[in-house]
Amino acid sequence: RLQRSGFHVSVAAAFTLVLAPLFLVVWLSFFDNEILALPPQGYSLRWYRAIANQPQFISGLTLSIVVALWATVMALAVSIPAALALTRAQFRGREVFLQLLMSPLIVPAIVVGSALYMGFVEAEVQTGVPLTGSTLGFAMGHMLLVIPWCLRLIAANLVGVNRAVEEAAQSLGATPFETIRMVTLPLIWPGIVAAALFSFVVSFGNVELSLFLVAPGQTTLPIAILQYLQWKIDPTVAAMSTLQIVVVTAALLITDRFVGLSKAI
Repeated sequence: RLQRSGFHVSVAAAFTLVLAPLFLVVWLSFFDNEILALPPQGYSLRWYRAIANQPQFISGLTLSIVVALWATVMALAVSIPAALALTRAQFRGREVFLQLLMSPLIVPAIVVGSALYMGFVEAEVQTGVPLTGSTLGFAMGHMLLVIPWCLRLIAANLVGVNRAVEEAAQSLGATPFETIRMVTLPLIWPGIVAAALFSFVVSFGNVELSLFLVAPGQTTLPIAILQYLQWKIDPTVAAMSTLQIVVVTAALLITDRFVGLSKAI
């Protein structure tokens, strides 16, 4: 009984540590007073209405969504074949290939951002292709950042697939490509959805890499919030953060409704 009570207390403490900051942000977004103070003078929705008067938030949100979507699509296009090769084939240099794809998790994002910026500048000088400040270059940089998340989730789901099902499909005349398209991919579909979801969130909230790749006059939502906090400290940022929490929560609920997060993660 003592062990059970200790376990329940530990779980409750862990949930409190995770949820308390989110609850505090949502609570602050309804404060009526401009200068944050406890107890509040009252509660109001004025800071949600104030978001519409901040064009940098709207443009930053649009750019963040576009870049995150492109980065997620490109990362999946790279990670799915790579995960298939790493889990279904044995070849020389397999570990090197795996570590290369996972290296963005080891190298700090600010180092990756500075290296990508210098690489894009050099490539632009040599080829004339405008990569610096372009949405394509921006998305390619974020793609490197989210590939490890895609690869780990998809590879973990591939390991759990029963190889006998794939062998049965091939014994019935299916080619390797047809087996992957009609058998393997449907079986790992929850992992692909989870990889896309995590990749989108990681790309959407990135600051370090975006600081180097964003074009002059452009801004992502995290950078816009950071710049806003340099000059003002009012609940507008809390209101914007609350909207992000609502969007991410809605995405998780929709994903769980149609896929089932317990199967994906």
